[in-house]
Amino acid sequence: MSASKNEEMEKEAFEELIEFIKTNRSFDFTGYKRSSLMRRVNKRMAEVGIDSYSEYQDYLQVHPDEFNDLFNTILINFTRFFRDEAAWDFLQNEALPLLLDRKGDHAHIRAWSVGCASGEEVYTLAIILAEALGRDQFKRRVKIYATDIDQEAINFARHSHYTRQELQDVPEQYREKYFQPSDDKFMFDKELRRSVIFGVHDVVQAAPISRLDLLLCRNTLMYFNLETQKKVLARFHFALSDYGILFLGMAETMLTRDRFFGPLNQELRIFKKLPVTDIRSHAAAFGVLPEPTTEITARQQLYEASFHCSPPHSLSSIRRVSS
Repeated sequence: MSASKNEEMEKEAFEELIEFIKTNRSFDFTGYKRSSLMRRVNKRMAEVGIDSYSEYQDYLQVHPDEFNDLFNTILINFTRFFRDEAAWDFLQNEALPLLLDRKGDHAHIRAWSVGCASGEEVYTLAIILAEALGRDQFKRRVKIYATDIDQEAINFARHSHYTRQELQDVPEQYREKYFQPSDDKFMFDKELRRSVIFGVHDVVQAAPISRLDLLLCRNTLMYFNLETQKKVLARFHFALSDYGILFLGMAETMLTRDRFFGPLNQELRIFKKLPVTDIRSHAAAFGVLPEPTTEITARQQLYEASFHCSPPHSLSSIRRVSS
């Protein structure tokens, strides 16, 4: 059998494996870049001593616990407090003051951390918002939604317990102010933690949270192919209110910035929402334009789709954090 034929058969077997995962565990990886996705699946297969996708699919059927190990390999939950310090400094000292000034002194502030992993960046955001607003204003005005496709990561983030080493990038004054000792770890401030709502959410498949002032999606888009990136960015634009800020990761490029977002700081991947008059762009991002339609029809369809964008409809397994 020729090498090209073998390669084609392997690709078909891989796609069958991805479809099997989607059907059996509702994890849809079809929008992920194939090169990185295959590399991670191959890594997990090597760890269990399997060298073909069809055999690995059989292995998953016999050993359902293997799904968790596979997902942990694919969904690399790497993050840390104040990752890319210069970007956080710009957000805290330049972008956020502009946003808060436009919002006024009493308006609610809604933020969403997409792909929050183990929670470090969620609590980093909580710290800088608490510093900007003060403790009382933070508790009254701020709501942070923190989501990830990985339930295990969400469970870890929800508990907000971190080791001294994991807190090494947190400035000393913030460690003393916002973290309390808990056994051999440190726990984020209980009262401020109540303003954070965690939930499982698939940013590709599920409707976005809406009416946002700040949206963090750091080093998540880079795992998706170009078509999926454009779709997600269009949804982000819809989710953000006027003057809303999009904060991406340093490893990502803004492929549609001329259309949906303008740079507040291009180098640091911090953007502002731009007005878009073509409502069809947003309707297409929600999958509500299967065929050519008028601007008026597109707007009506988008409004109907956006009905499902409020947090109760957007997050599964939502639970408000308690003490």
